[in-house]
Amino acid sequence: MGVTSGIIVYVITWWLVFFMVLPLGVRSPHETGEKPETGHEPGAPTSPNLLMKVILSTLISLCLWGVTYWIIDSEIISFRPN
Repeated sequence: MGVTSGIIVYVITWWLVFFMVLPLGVRSPHETGEKPETGHEPGAPTSPNLLMKVILSTLISLCLWGVTYWIIDSEIISFRPN
């Protein structure tokens, strides 16, 4: 795997993992007993913890990218004709 394809695989993996991690731990105001502020969506999260989710998705996608790199580099799965 070249540098460019490695970066592309990592970015795609990161976005997929980020969207999977995004709903974790989200609580809306009616679940916490708070009243939403005027003009806010009632289902909007009170504390989205985006920094934690970015860090978590970075770590998870780094592990997944490492496994993907190993599979491609060891030619367990090959995309090139023999």
